[in-house]
Formats: sequence, C-alpha cells, structure tokens
Amino acid sequence: MPGLIGKKIGMTSVFSADGKNVPCTVIEVGPCEVTQVKTVATDGYDAIQLGFVDAKEKHLTKPELGHFAKANVAPKRHLAEFKGFGEEYKLGDKITVDFFNESDFVDIIGTSKGKGFQGVVKRHGFGGVGQTTHGQHNRLRAPGSIGACSYPAKVFKGMRMAGQMGNKRVTVQNLQVVKVIPEYNVLMIRGSIPGSKGSIVVIEK
Repeated sequence: MPGLIGKKIGMTSVFSADGKNVPCTVIEVGPCEVTQVKTVATDGYDAIQLGFVDAKEKHLTKPELGHFAKANVAPKRHLAEFKGFGEEYKLGDKITVDFFNESDFVDIIGTSKGKGFQGVVKRHGFGGVGQTTHGQHNRLRAPGSIGACSYPAKVFKGMRMAGQMGNKRVTVQNLQVVKVIPEYNVLMIRGSIPGSKGSIVVIEK
C-alpha cells in the first residue's frame, strides 16, 4: 500500500465538532524523497523506495552513498518501500504530508517499547495462582502448569510463558486521520500508536 515514513512526536488531544475530547498521536511525516523506482522490467515488481531524515556521509558505506548519488538526493537515515502509488514518481521527487487527507484511515507500523524480561502476569495478563495463606511461599505470580505428565511429555510450542516483552514490529490498523498540518509536516492520528517518542513509523493508506 502507498504511504510515507514519519517520526512519532508524542500525544495530545483535540476537541471534535460535537465537543468530545479526542486523544491523538502527533507524527512528523516527511517530506520523503524518492530514492529508487522499481519496475516489473528491472526488479520484477512495481514499487518506489522513499528516504526520510538526512544522514551524515561518514555514517554510510560507499555503496549506500552511490545509491543516493544515483538518485541525486542527500543521504537518508531511513528507507522504506511502498507499492500502489497511482501517480508516476521520478528519482528525487518529494512527497509531503499533503499525501494524506483528513478522515483518511491509515495503518501504522512501528516498533513497540521494549519492557525486558517479564513474567506471565505482566506479559500475558495471568491472574496468578495459589492461595496466600497456609504456608504459601513465593508462587503468587507463577504461571502454574505448562503441560501434562507422561503424555504428551513435552511443552507445546506457543505456550504463554515468561520472556522478552515488547521491542517487536507492531501494526495498528484503521486509525483515523484527525488533522493535517502541512506547514509543520504534522499528521494527527486518532488514538495511540506503537513506539516511544522519536521512534520511526510507517504510515500506510
């Protein structure tokens, strides 16, 4: 799907026409520059590659610098591919936040906040097992049984257990665009999106 790359700024709230307080996420979107145009003839599929946020040349390899030089754009820190752009774009073209309209519905892709190693109560919402008296020791937040005994004599894959929580690619679908502010390259999305302040997200129509 067509879309743009952005950076999460934070959250705020606005009042709707009927006086309701609507929580919104503020995203700085673009301007994104076209760094590569892929076609069926050369790459096997149609897509365009967009770059976001200028990077210092010393942080890039020579092949990467050559890639941006071929597109005649400044080196970029973040790249993403998008399919489905109806219009014809050329290398070096800029796509701004005007690509979106108010009341559009978009999907937001980002990396969730990392919470480290967590137990089953926080990670999966378990209620905890066991009583709190009669010699109970330290099993209040334990997961309980994770499998049977002699049969099947194993723990099934996908069992909800303690482990790394967060820091994963997450997609939130069907979020409404509340407001577009072109002069500041800002998009206001209804609700929350994955990631911390300053994290990079992909906004798809």
